[in-house]
Amino acid sequence: MGVTMRDIGKRIGVSAVTVSKALAGKPGVSEEMRQKIVELADSLGYVNPNARPSDTVRSLDVGILVPDRFFSNDTFYAMFYKQLMQTLTEAGHFGILELVSENMQRDLTLPNIVRSDRADALILLGQPTQTYTQLILAQSIPVVALDFYYAGVQMDAVIGDSTFGAAQLTEHLISRGHRDIGFLGNPKATSSIMERFLGFTSAMLMNDLQVRPECIVKDRDVRNVIQPLVLPEKLPTAFVCNCDIMARVLVEQLLHRGVRVPEDVSVVGYDDFNNVPGSIPLTTFRVDTAAMCRLAVKLVEERFTGSTRPVGRTVVGGECVWRDSVRTIR
Repeated sequence: MGVTMRDIGKRIGVSAVTVSKALAGKPGVSEEMRQKIVELADSLGYVNPNARPSDTVRSLDVGILVPDRFFSNDTFYAMFYKQLMQTLTEAGHFGILELVSENMQRDLTLPNIVRSDRADALILLGQPTQTYTQLILAQSIPVVALDFYYAGVQMDAVIGDSTFGAAQLTEHLISRGHRDIGFLGNPKATSSIMERFLGFTSAMLMNDLQVRPECIVKDRDVRNVIQPLVLPEKLPTAFVCNCDIMARVLVEQLLHRGVRVPEDVSVVGYDDFNNVPGSIPLTTFRVDTAAMCRLAVKLVEERFTGSTRPVGRTVVGGECVWRDSVRTIR
């Protein structure tokens, strides 16, 4: 294996990103440092320092950091991780998974792959705390957030179109005659749940419909720890749920109370994940995780090769999937 930008960076004491910028003639590197890097690259026999980005981003080691509370078998984020690993492999890169514990976030302990300088770039999947995310961003390594963002933090992020998706689902319920609609989820838990809540409320407001406060049912606390559902005594005729998994939990609880779905209460989910054979087929919004992963990997490559375009969010669309969990109210 030939000399890499990481090898050059280690010799001089700078990051691979700095080496990439210097060799590509990008801003952000002093002329003295640029000359030093170019001379060392020549002496080590580094091949084609002016190659196109597609030629210089092969075989990156990409760290994938996931808060452990988001990750377990048969969850949406476990599926998302597998999709991301497949995308990295197809692009010729390597993925290194590290779960981030609550203690690491509380004590601001850097992940092992960062402390050991094993990763060329990082993808944050799930949603670490804002303080911990800022700690990761402060390191001299490209970072992309996948499926979340913080409004007050300058960062690259790839997210689904949660606001539009939830608004579409709510409009569908309204078009089927529903006027008393509830929302299942804690908007303060994650940015994606907040956007889905905003999509839900915007559709209700645009149709001059009120949301009863007791019909906003929290399924988790602000740390994203799932908690028991406390349903209102007077149920709405429909619920918009922040994800399919919690929609299934809601359906089970309703059925246990003798409430039929969708005859008595209609339920829509989100993600198009975990459609269990034999259970009620959920109307939901299908998130295009494959496209999100492709864009995240592309963004990692661009940042690694010195892209200086402004940071920001890239929003990926999806589509509603109509199934049998909604009834029409005459």
